Amino acid sequence: MSLSVLTEQRGDWAVLRVQGELDLVTAPTVRQHVHDAVADGRKNVVLDLAGVQFCDSSGVGVLIASRRLMRSCAGRLRLILPAKGAEDGSHVNRVLAALGVRRLFDCFPDLEAAADDTAQPLPA
Repeated sequence: MSLSVLTEQRGDWAVLRVQGELDLVTAPTVRQHVHDAVADGRKNVVLDLAGVQFCDSSGVGVLIASRRLMRSCAGRLRLILPAKGAEDGSHVNRVLAALGVRRLFDCFPDLEAAADDTAQPLPA
């Protein structure tokens, strides 16, 4: 399976909808999309990971690098990790929790919440 990234705007947020497998081969694509959003002057980025069926350490690495990039330019990064997403629940959520890095991210159940500046992130 491959990976696709669709970009859209939701208010002040650049939304990157990631679908497929986030691994060593595809992680650079996600990294490039985040860098492009920042280069375009976007300070607020949502990574919609609801359609990600698989994520390995390379995928986690690109998420951490994206967080670091957004913080370095005084921006914000939010992840969409639904409790029930890719088939039997969000694979990415389970991987982040297993690696102990889930608490680093502001996670939301859907785009409505992620693009709402008053919404509270899901508990880690």
